[in-house]
Amino acid sequence: MALAYALNTIESNQLARLTNYGEFLEQHPPTHEVDIIERTSWSCFHGIDRWWRNCGCRSGGDPSWNQEWRTPLRNALDGLRDLLASPFDQRGRQLLKDPWAVRDDYLSVLHDRSTANVERFLARHAVRPLTATEITLVLKLLELQRHAMLMYASCGWFFDELSGIETVQNLHFAGRAVQLAQELFGDSLEWQFTERLAAAKSNLPEYGDGRGIYEQRVRPAMADWEQVGAHYAISSLFESYPEQAKMFCYRTERKDYQSFKAGMATLALGRVKLTSEITWESIVLDFGVIHMGNHHVNGGVQEFRGSETDPVLIPDAVQSFLRADFAEVIRFLDRCFGESNYSLQSLFRDEQRKVLEQILTASLGEAESLYRQLYEQRAPMMRFLTHLHIPLPKAFHAAAELILDENLRRALEQEDIDPEQVNMLLETGRLEGVALDTATLEFAYRQNLERMAERVLTQPTLDSLQRLDSAARLLPALPFVVDLWSIQNRYYRLLNEVYPNIRRQMEQGDKAVQAWLNTFEALGKKLAVKVRQSR
Repeated sequence: MALAYALNTIESNQLARLTNYGEFLEQHPPTHEVDIIERTSWSCFHGIDRWWRNCGCRSGGDPSWNQEWRTPLRNALDGLRDLLASPFDQRGRQLLKDPWAVRDDYLSVLHDRSTANVERFLARHAVRPLTATEITLVLKLLELQRHAMLMYASCGWFFDELSGIETVQNLHFAGRAVQLAQELFGDSLEWQFTERLAAAKSNLPEYGDGRGIYEQRVRPAMADWEQVGAHYAISSLFESYPEQAKMFCYRTERKDYQSFKAGMATLALGRVKLTSEITWESIVLDFGVIHMGNHHVNGGVQEFRGSETDPVLIPDAVQSFLRADFAEVIRFLDRCFGESNYSLQSLFRDEQRKVLEQILTASLGEAESLYRQLYEQRAPMMRFLTHLHIPLPKAFHAAAELILDENLRRALEQEDIDPEQVNMLLETGRLEGVALDTATLEFAYRQNLERMAERVLTQPTLDSLQRLDSAARLLPALPFVVDLWSIQNRYYRLLNEVYPNIRRQMEQGDKAVQAWLNTFEALGKKLAVKVRQSR
């Protein structure tokens, strides 16, 4: 709010004209040319040594840590880069006029991966029209080089620990380059790369060195076609995919899909075509997956090599499933898909959390029902114990805390918040000696206020304004401080964009807007935003 006030004061009083770097440079083109001193950097007076050695500059980490890992990490990445350069050049020259110039121009594809743009790009650089297989080969070669450059990202060298998320991300880029090299050239460079990484020592004993970090955090995250297919198969149990869909950087085309229910269990059998939007590579996969409730998921995936008319359905598996003989279903899937065995852990991380949230929601609903029954039956006793200053038994306290928190959260998320209900629940918590989850409650209430404020900003009607004002009446009564920054900013926009017009209508004799003005000004007091009044 202070910054908003300062900017408004500067503009209103014409103290200066606000601009940005782009506009200023357009109006005042450079008039001098300068040379950058080589081997210098903006963040370290040791020059570029921060990206190479243990320079000692730190950003607040453990003072006992060192940065000796930087030099062997750099050596490992440089070694990988050099191992990739020759085969990239050799394979690239078979299809491209100048592989390294193509690599530099690949930036034009990164900003627009549409078919037309990629085809224009290839027409500029290919030695002849390319087949579909050759196009995929070229795109893989360029992705190889892209990741070989990404693995040098500056933030990976900035901090003090090898296992930090920034440096690990660089290792993920290197890991993708290693994976592509294996697919393109057949030779695994991973052992040479990890051998060099072993010389980079972590400050944390649980990782040991760069090889340990790579094996624990990079290699498990590498995804091949089977894992992508397993993700599609498992997530299809919890999300309905259309016949054609986009899944991360893949296009999916469902060839066949059948699902069967038996109580809480679900069996899905299908065939799907996956196409990478980055390399244009495609594959057709068969899959079978069973969900037996909660987190128990088991499935298999394999590449389909038969005729499109070949059925996916496994009759024996279906019959066993309908008899609820789930162990036999898993044995059938094992026989069909061999060692290709996947579970919820096979999902990509974001989808994994989404699916687990669905599963947990159902489980928590059942738990809440049991806790609610316990709480409602024991609430009078809890008040009596609290009145006598006798500590509540843990079981009673846990039930009361969960139910009161849930009741309050729901009350604070209502579109029309009932202040009396909220105050009653707060008083109940006080009488029963319950410590509320104030962080969760503050978040729920703030999110609701922000939604209401956004509605007023887009539709500044008296009704929407009164809803927000009514909800804001709770602010002084709540046992936690609410972060009003976002709501205040929206109110400030109303103050500058809507309020002046309403005031003019009032001054011109329109008495119908009096209620809007009164409510708006009252809301300003609740939000601690000063409204200048001239009447």
